[in-house]
Amino acid sequence: MAVFTEVGFGEADALVQRLGLGPLRELRGIEGGIENTNYFATTESGEFVLTLFERLSAEQLPYYLCLMKHLSAAGLPVPAPVSAPAATDTPRKGQPASPAADSGCDLLHMVAGKPAAVVQKLSGRSELAPGPAHCAELGAMLARMHVAGRDYPRIQPNLRGLPWWNETVPVVLPYIEESQASLLRAELAYQNHVAETSAYAALPRGPVHADMFRDNVMFATGGDADAPPRLTGVFDFYFAGTDTWLFDLAVCLNDWAIDLPTGRHDAERADALLSAYESVRALNASERALLPAMLRAAALRFWISRLWDFHLPREASMLKPHDPAHFERVLRGRATHPHAMAQTLEPALAA
Repeated sequence: MAVFTEVGFGEADALVQRLGLGPLRELRGIEGGIENTNYFATTESGEFVLTLFERLSAEQLPYYLCLMKHLSAAGLPVPAPVSAPAATDTPRKGQPASPAADSGCDLLHMVAGKPAAVVQKLSGRSELAPGPAHCAELGAMLARMHVAGRDYPRIQPNLRGLPWWNETVPVVLPYIEESQASLLRAELAYQNHVAETSAYAALPRGPVHADMFRDNVMFATGGDADAPPRLTGVFDFYFAGTDTWLFDLAVCLNDWAIDLPTGRHDAERADALLSAYESVRALNASERALLPAMLRAAALRFWISRLWDFHLPREASMLKPHDPAHFERVLRGRATHPHAMAQTLEPALAA
Protein backbone atom coordinates (compact mmCIF):
# COMPACT_ATOMS: atom_id res chain seq x y z
CA MET A 1 0.00 0.00 0.00
CA ALA A 2 2.97 2.29 -0.48
CA VAL A 3 2.80 4.77 -3.39
CA PHE A 4 5.21 3.69 -6.11
CA THR A 5 3.29 5.31 -8.98
CA GLU A 6 1.77 8.78 -8.70
CA VAL A 7 -1.74 9.01 -10.15
CA GLY A 8 -3.15 12.32 -11.29
CA PHE A 9 -6.61 13.37 -10.12
CA GLY A 10 -7.82 13.74 -13.69
CA GLU A 11 -6.76 10.24 -14.71
CA ALA A 12 -8.41 8.68 -11.67
CA ASP A 13 -11.55 10.73 -12.28
CA ALA A 14 -11.74 9.50 -15.87
CA LEU A 15 -11.53 5.88 -14.69
CA VAL A 16 -14.21 6.05 -11.99
CA GLN A 17 -16.58 7.89 -14.32
CA ARG A 18 -16.00 5.27 -17.01
CA LEU A 19 -16.92 2.62 -14.41
CA GLY A 20 -20.17 4.44 -13.63
CA LEU A 21 -19.11 5.48 -10.13
CA GLY A 22 -19.70 9.19 -10.64
CA PRO A 23 -17.27 12.14 -10.46
CA LEU A 24 -14.21 11.82 -8.22
CA ARG A 25 -14.31 14.01 -5.13
CA GLU A 26 -11.11 13.04 -3.32
CA LEU A 27 -8.01 10.95 -4.05
CA ARG A 28 -5.39 10.20 -1.41
CA GLY A 29 -2.50 7.74 -1.18
CA ILE A 30 -2.64 4.98 1.42
CA GLU A 31 0.33 4.62 3.74
CA GLY A 32 1.58 1.17 4.73
CA GLY A 33 2.30 -2.02 2.84
CA ILE A 34 5.12 -2.64 0.42
CA GLU A 35 3.79 -4.30 -2.72
CA ASN A 36 1.32 -2.20 -4.73
CA THR A 37 0.23 1.43 -5.07
CA ASN A 38 -3.10 2.11 -3.34
CA TYR A 39 -5.34 5.16 -3.18
CA PHE A 40 -8.62 5.88 -1.43
CA ALA A 41 -10.97 7.26 -4.06
CA THR A 42 -14.14 9.02 -2.92
CA THR A 43 -16.82 9.52 -5.57
CA GLU A 44 -20.40 10.70 -5.45
CA SER A 45 -21.50 7.04 -5.16
CA GLY A 46 -19.21 5.95 -2.30
CA GLU A 47 -15.73 5.06 -1.11
CA PHE A 48 -13.42 2.86 -3.19
CA VAL A 49 -9.83 1.66 -3.27
CA LEU A 50 -7.81 2.09 -6.45
CA THR A 51 -4.90 -0.35 -6.69
CA LEU A 52 -2.08 -0.17 -9.23
CA PHE A 53 -0.15 -3.43 -9.53
CA GLU A 54 3.59 -2.89 -9.50
CA ARG A 55 4.79 -6.49 -9.90
CA LEU A 56 1.88 -8.67 -10.98
CA SER A 57 1.28 -8.82 -14.72
CA ALA A 58 -1.95 -8.38 -16.63
CA GLU A 59 -1.81 -12.11 -17.42
CA GLN A 60 -1.57 -13.07 -13.73
CA LEU A 61 -4.13 -10.63 -12.34
CA PRO A 62 -7.40 -12.29 -13.49
CA TYR A 63 -6.72 -15.11 -11.00
CA TYR A 64 -6.84 -12.67 -8.07
CA LEU A 65 -9.64 -10.43 -9.30
CA CYS A 66 -11.92 -13.30 -10.34
CA LEU A 67 -11.25 -15.03 -7.01
CA MET A 68 -12.43 -11.95 -5.14
CA LYS A 69 -15.53 -11.81 -7.34
CA HIS A 70 -16.14 -15.54 -6.79
CA LEU A 71 -15.89 -15.28 -3.00
CA SER A 72 -18.05 -12.16 -2.88
CA ALA A 73 -20.70 -13.93 -4.95
CA ALA A 74 -20.59 -16.79 -2.40
CA GLY A 75 -21.66 -14.34 0.30
CA LEU A 76 -18.28 -13.73 1.92
CA PRO A 77 -17.33 -10.17 2.98
CA VAL A 78 -14.74 -9.76 0.23
CA PRO A 79 -14.65 -6.59 -1.92
CA ALA A 80 -15.66 -7.47 -5.47
CA PRO A 81 -13.71 -5.57 -8.15
CA VAL A 82 -15.74 -3.10 -10.19
CA SER A 83 -16.14 -4.27 -13.78
CA ALA A 84 -16.05 -2.17 -16.89
CA PRO A 85 -19.40 -1.53 -18.61
CA ALA A 86 -20.40 -4.31 -20.98
CA ALA A 87 -19.50 -3.76 -24.60
CA THR A 88 -22.44 -2.58 -26.71
CA ASP A 89 -21.16 -3.94 -30.02
CA THR A 90 -22.97 -7.07 -31.17
CA PRO A 91 -20.58 -9.75 -32.53
CA ARG A 92 -20.92 -10.48 -36.21
CA LYS A 93 -22.59 -13.71 -37.18
CA GLY A 94 -20.17 -16.60 -36.67
CA GLN A 95 -17.87 -14.59 -34.37
CA PRO A 96 -17.54 -15.43 -30.63
CA ALA A 97 -18.67 -12.97 -28.00
CA SER A 98 -16.04 -10.94 -26.19
CA PRO A 99 -14.05 -13.13 -23.76
CA ALA A 100 -13.61 -10.26 -21.30
CA ALA A 101 -16.09 -11.49 -18.69
CA ASP A 102 -14.63 -14.99 -18.70
CA SER A 103 -11.00 -13.85 -18.73
CA GLY A 104 -11.35 -11.31 -15.95
CA CYS A 105 -10.36 -8.51 -18.32
CA ASP A 106 -13.53 -6.58 -17.49
CA LEU A 107 -12.21 -6.27 -13.92
CA LEU A 108 -8.78 -5.05 -15.00
CA HIS A 109 -8.06 -1.47 -16.05
CA MET A 110 -5.01 0.61 -16.99
CA VAL A 111 -3.95 3.66 -14.97
CA ALA A 112 -0.67 5.55 -15.39
CA GLY A 113 0.58 2.75 -17.61
CA LYS A 114 -0.02 0.10 -14.91
CA PRO A 115 -2.69 -2.61 -14.60
CA ALA A 116 -5.21 -1.51 -11.97
CA ALA A 117 -8.41 -2.49 -10.17
CA VAL A 118 -11.10 -0.61 -8.26
CA VAL A 119 -12.88 -2.24 -5.31
CA GLN A 120 -15.44 -1.04 -2.77
CA LYS A 121 -13.90 0.21 0.48
CA LEU A 122 -14.86 -2.12 3.34
CA SER A 123 -16.59 -0.90 6.49
CA GLY A 124 -15.09 -1.32 9.95
CA ARG A 125 -11.52 -1.25 11.12
CA SER A 126 -8.65 -3.64 11.70
CA GLU A 127 -8.12 -5.05 15.20
CA LEU A 128 -4.39 -4.90 15.84
CA ALA A 129 -4.65 -6.36 19.36
CA PRO A 130 -7.05 -9.28 18.80
CA GLY A 131 -8.44 -11.41 21.58
CA PRO A 132 -9.72 -15.00 21.39
CA ALA A 133 -13.12 -13.84 20.10
CA HIS A 134 -11.53 -12.01 17.17
CA CYS A 135 -9.42 -15.09 16.42
CA ALA A 136 -12.54 -17.27 16.43
CA GLU A 137 -14.22 -14.96 13.92
CA LEU A 138 -11.12 -15.12 11.74
CA GLY A 139 -10.84 -18.92 11.96
CA ALA A 140 -14.44 -19.49 10.90
CA MET A 141 -14.11 -16.98 8.05
CA LEU A 142 -10.93 -18.62 6.77
CA ALA A 143 -12.59 -22.04 6.71
CA ARG A 144 -15.65 -20.64 4.92
CA MET A 145 -13.33 -19.10 2.36
CA HIS A 146 -11.57 -22.42 1.76
CA VAL A 147 -14.90 -24.22 1.36
CA ALA A 148 -16.20 -21.53 -1.03
CA GLY A 149 -13.01 -21.82 -3.09
CA ARG A 150 -13.47 -25.53 -3.80
CA ASP A 151 -15.29 -24.85 -7.05
CA TYR A 152 -13.11 -21.92 -8.16
CA PRO A 153 -11.87 -23.09 -11.57
CA ARG A 154 -8.69 -21.07 -11.98
CA ILE A 155 -5.32 -22.43 -10.87
CA GLN A 156 -2.23 -20.32 -10.34
CA PRO A 157 0.71 -21.25 -8.09
CA ASN A 158 1.41 -19.31 -4.93
CA LEU A 159 4.05 -16.95 -6.35
CA ARG A 160 5.68 -16.65 -2.91
CA GLY A 161 5.81 -20.41 -2.37
CA LEU A 162 8.73 -22.83 -2.07
CA PRO A 163 10.27 -22.14 -5.53
CA TRP A 164 10.44 -18.43 -4.67
CA TRP A 165 12.05 -19.23 -1.30
CA ASN A 166 14.73 -21.28 -3.04
CA GLU A 167 15.41 -18.44 -5.49
CA THR A 168 15.42 -15.64 -2.91
CA VAL A 169 17.41 -17.08 -0.01
CA PRO A 170 20.76 -16.89 -1.90
CA VAL A 171 19.98 -13.24 -2.69
CA VAL A 172 19.47 -12.20 0.95
CA LEU A 173 22.22 -14.33 2.55
CA PRO A 174 24.99 -11.71 2.00
CA TYR A 175 23.05 -9.19 4.10
CA ILE A 176 22.66 -11.21 7.31
CA GLU A 177 24.84 -12.60 10.08
CA GLU A 178 26.19 -16.14 9.91
CA SER A 179 23.92 -17.40 12.70
CA GLN A 180 20.90 -16.13 10.76
CA ALA A 181 22.23 -17.55 7.49
CA SER A 182 22.71 -20.93 9.13
CA LEU A 183 19.11 -20.96 10.35
CA LEU A 184 17.82 -19.82 6.96
CA ARG A 185 19.70 -22.54 5.07
CA ALA A 186 18.71 -25.27 7.54
CA GLU A 187 15.03 -24.32 7.52
CA LEU A 188 14.93 -24.11 3.75
CA ALA A 189 16.43 -27.59 3.50
CA TYR A 190 13.84 -28.87 5.98
CA GLN A 191 10.95 -27.36 4.01
CA ASN A 192 12.23 -28.86 0.75
CA HIS A 193 12.28 -32.23 2.52
CA VAL A 194 8.72 -31.79 3.86
CA ALA A 195 7.45 -30.87 0.39
CA GLU A 196 8.66 -34.24 -0.95
CA THR A 197 6.75 -36.36 1.59
CA SER A 198 3.56 -38.30 0.91
CA ALA A 199 1.87 -36.57 3.86
CA TYR A 200 2.45 -33.20 2.21
CA ALA A 201 1.08 -34.52 -1.08
CA ALA A 202 -2.10 -35.56 0.77
CA LEU A 203 -2.82 -32.05 2.04
CA PRO A 204 -6.07 -30.54 0.68
CA ARG A 205 -5.45 -27.50 -1.46
CA GLY A 206 -7.15 -24.78 -3.45
CA PRO A 207 -7.23 -20.96 -3.48
CA VAL A 208 -5.52 -19.40 -0.43
CA HIS A 209 -5.29 -15.80 0.72
CA ALA A 210 -1.70 -16.34 2.02
CA ASP A 211 -1.49 -12.91 3.69
CA MET A 212 -4.46 -12.70 6.08
CA PHE A 213 -2.70 -10.61 8.71
CA ARG A 214 -4.50 -8.45 11.28
CA ASP A 215 -4.35 -5.37 9.06
CA ASN A 216 -6.06 -7.18 6.15
CA VAL A 217 -9.24 -7.97 8.12
CA MET A 218 -11.97 -5.58 9.26
CA PHE A 219 -14.35 -5.73 12.23
CA ALA A 220 -17.53 -3.79 12.91
CA THR A 221 -17.19 -0.60 14.93
CA GLY A 222 -19.65 1.06 17.28
CA GLY A 223 -22.66 -0.57 18.91
CA ASP A 224 -22.70 -2.26 22.30
CA ALA A 225 -19.22 -2.33 23.84
CA ASP A 226 -19.96 -5.75 25.34
CA ALA A 227 -21.16 -7.27 22.05
CA PRO A 228 -18.92 -9.97 20.52
CA PRO A 229 -16.73 -8.83 17.63
CA ARG A 230 -18.14 -9.21 14.12
CA LEU A 231 -15.84 -9.64 11.13
CA THR A 232 -16.97 -7.36 8.30
CA GLY A 233 -14.37 -7.83 5.61
CA VAL A 234 -11.19 -9.43 4.28
CA PHE A 235 -9.11 -7.69 1.64
CA ASP A 236 -5.71 -7.58 -0.11
CA PHE A 237 -5.85 -10.85 -2.04
CA TYR A 238 -2.81 -10.05 -4.16
CA PHE A 239 -0.59 -12.71 -2.57
CA ALA A 240 -3.28 -15.35 -3.15
CA GLY A 241 -2.62 -18.52 -5.12
CA THR A 242 -3.30 -22.21 -5.32
CA ASP A 243 -1.64 -23.84 -2.31
CA THR A 244 -2.43 -26.01 0.70
CA TRP A 245 -5.17 -24.73 2.97
CA LEU A 246 -2.96 -25.72 5.91
CA PHE A 247 -0.34 -23.17 4.83
CA ASP A 248 -3.04 -20.48 4.78
CA LEU A 249 -4.11 -21.51 8.30
CA ALA A 250 -0.48 -21.41 9.47
CA VAL A 251 -0.03 -17.87 8.12
CA CYS A 252 -3.02 -16.76 10.21
CA LEU A 253 -1.83 -18.56 13.36
CA ASN A 254 1.61 -16.96 13.01
CA ASP A 255 0.06 -13.49 13.19
CA TRP A 256 -3.21 -13.71 15.12
CA ALA A 257 -1.96 -16.17 17.75
CA ILE A 258 1.50 -14.70 18.31
CA ASP A 259 2.65 -12.16 20.92
CA LEU A 260 4.11 -9.44 18.70
CA PRO A 261 6.83 -8.13 21.05
CA THR A 262 8.32 -11.59 21.69
CA GLY A 263 7.13 -13.77 18.81
CA ARG A 264 5.80 -16.34 21.32
CA HIS A 265 2.87 -18.67 20.73
CA ASP A 266 -0.41 -17.63 22.40
CA ALA A 267 -2.24 -20.87 23.21
CA GLU A 268 -5.60 -19.30 24.06
CA ARG A 269 -5.86 -17.38 20.80
CA ALA A 270 -4.54 -20.35 18.78
CA ASP A 271 -7.12 -22.67 20.32
CA ALA A 272 -9.93 -20.21 19.57
CA LEU A 273 -8.83 -19.82 15.95
CA LEU A 274 -8.38 -23.56 15.34
CA SER A 275 -11.61 -24.58 17.05
CA ALA A 276 -13.62 -22.09 15.01
CA TYR A 277 -11.91 -23.20 11.80
CA GLU A 278 -12.69 -26.85 12.50
CA SER A 279 -16.32 -26.03 13.29
CA VAL A 280 -16.61 -25.29 9.55
CA ARG A 281 -13.99 -27.60 7.99
CA ALA A 282 -12.27 -30.35 9.98
CA LEU A 283 -8.57 -30.96 9.43
CA ASN A 284 -7.57 -34.37 8.09
CA ALA A 285 -4.84 -36.59 9.56
CA SER A 286 -2.10 -35.24 7.29
CA GLU A 287 -3.01 -31.67 8.19
CA ARG A 288 -2.87 -32.42 11.91
CA ALA A 289 0.51 -34.10 11.55
CA LEU A 290 2.04 -31.32 9.43
CA LEU A 291 0.68 -28.21 11.16
CA PRO A 292 3.91 -27.63 13.17
CA ALA A 293 5.94 -27.92 9.94
CA MET A 294 3.63 -25.52 8.10
CA LEU A 295 3.89 -23.01 10.94
CA ARG A 296 7.63 -23.06 10.38
CA ALA A 297 7.06 -22.75 6.61
CA ALA A 298 4.81 -19.71 7.04
CA ALA A 299 7.33 -18.04 9.36
CA LEU A 300 10.14 -18.77 6.89
CA ARG A 301 8.16 -17.30 3.97
CA PHE A 302 7.63 -13.96 5.72
CA TRP A 303 11.15 -13.80 7.15
CA ILE A 304 12.54 -14.21 3.62
CA SER A 305 10.21 -11.62 2.09
CA ARG A 306 10.89 -9.10 4.86
CA LEU A 307 14.64 -9.59 4.49
CA TRP A 308 14.27 -9.02 0.76
CA ASP A 309 12.12 -5.90 1.14
CA PHE A 310 14.32 -4.50 3.93
CA HIS A 311 17.72 -4.98 2.28
CA LEU A 312 16.65 -4.52 -1.36
CA PRO A 313 13.89 -1.90 -1.16
CA ARG A 314 12.21 -0.26 -4.13
CA GLU A 315 11.81 3.50 -4.45
CA ALA A 316 8.42 4.71 -3.26
CA SER A 317 6.83 7.48 -1.27
CA MET A 318 5.22 6.46 2.03
CA LEU A 319 7.20 3.17 2.02
CA LYS A 320 7.92 1.57 5.41
CA PRO A 321 9.51 -1.90 5.16
CA HIS A 322 8.60 -4.29 7.98
CA ASP A 323 11.23 -5.42 10.49
CA PRO A 324 12.54 -8.87 9.43
CA ALA A 325 13.58 -9.73 13.01
CA HIS A 326 9.98 -10.41 14.01
CA PHE A 327 9.58 -13.48 11.81
CA GLU A 328 13.07 -14.67 12.68
CA ARG A 329 11.84 -14.81 16.30
CA VAL A 330 8.63 -16.58 15.25
CA LEU A 331 10.55 -19.16 13.23
CA ARG A 332 12.98 -19.87 16.05
CA GLY A 333 10.04 -20.30 18.43
CA ARG A 334 8.15 -22.61 16.09
CA ALA A 335 11.26 -24.74 15.45
CA THR A 336 12.25 -24.92 19.13
CA HIS A 337 8.78 -25.53 20.61
CA PRO A 338 6.72 -27.55 18.09
CA HIS A 339 4.99 -29.19 21.06
CA ALA A 340 3.04 -25.97 21.64
CA MET A 341 0.85 -26.64 18.62
CA ALA A 342 0.78 -30.38 19.28
CA GLN A 343 -0.75 -29.67 22.68
CA THR A 344 -3.31 -27.34 21.08
CA LEU A 345 -4.35 -30.13 18.72
CA GLU A 346 -4.62 -32.84 21.40
CA PRO A 347 -8.40 -32.44 22.00
CA ALA A 348 -9.11 -32.68 18.27
CA LEU A 349 -6.78 -35.65 17.84
CA ALA A 350 -8.60 -37.48 20.62
CA ALA A 351 -11.99 -36.86 19.02
